This record gives sequence, structure tokens and C-alpha cells, in this order.
Amino acid sequence: MKCYRNEYRIERIFNRLKSQYVISPLFVKRDDQAEGLANLLTLGVRVATLIQYVARRSLEESGDTLTGLHLENPKKATSTPTCERLLRAFSKINLTIVETGDSIIRQITPLSHLQTKILKLLGVDATIYSGIAELTKPLRC
Repeated sequence: MKCYRNEYRIERIFNRLKSQYVISPLFVKRDDQAEGLANLLTLGVRVATLIQYVARRSLEESGDTLTGLHLENPKKATSTPTCERLLRAFSKINLTIVETGDSIIRQITPLSHLQTKILKLLGVDATIYSGIAELTKPLRC
């Protein structure tokens, strides 16, 4: 009975693979390429599921909610965010690198309150974000 009740969760994982991660049209020539792509996509689904689980568990433990994840209603609060909405909150981040002579100027979009809260929910220190700009190298054309 427990397995049957959890069946919808497994079906949601495969639905994610087919719809959001687009596993359907595999344009590969060899079987090992298809197998590798399928393995990569299932790894992505596992990571997405883990992110969602950790965020929801943290919100449940703290009794808190997240506001600002829904673009259609920014004031809507949720205690059960999806991974896709959590990641979409980071979609407006830009890293700009300008190289002038001997100096390199790096600028990264500062984290919003929502983004900082999401990182905290996932157990990630927000200071790691500011170090991203320093670790990147300018592209040579």
C-alpha cells in the first residue's frame, strides 16, 4: 500500500524528464550516446528533486514561507516551492567582465533578499556567491 501511495511521486519524476528536461527527441547516433544523455538527464532530475526536498524540509522545520517565487502573483507565499521556481529566482543574475589594458573589472548582480533566503534554506553560505566573480576569467576572442 505504501508503494502504491508513493507512485505519483515516481510518475512526477518521469513527467519532469519528458516535459521539462525534454528527453523525448534524442538526436544521437550511437547507443552509448543515448545512454549517456539519459544518465545525465536522470542525474539532473535527482539534483532537482534533492534541491526541492531540502528547501521544503527547511521551510517546514522553520515554519516559514517563501514570497516572490510566483511571477504572476509576487505576494503569494508558499511552503512547498518547486525546484524550477527556486532556480528561476536566480535567472536575472548577470556577470560582467571588462578587460581594459592591465586591469580586469568584474561585476556581478547582487543577491536579492529572496535569493539569499533560498541559499540559506539550501544550507549554502551566501558569501560563496561573491567569490564567483573573482574565480572567472575573461574570454579571449
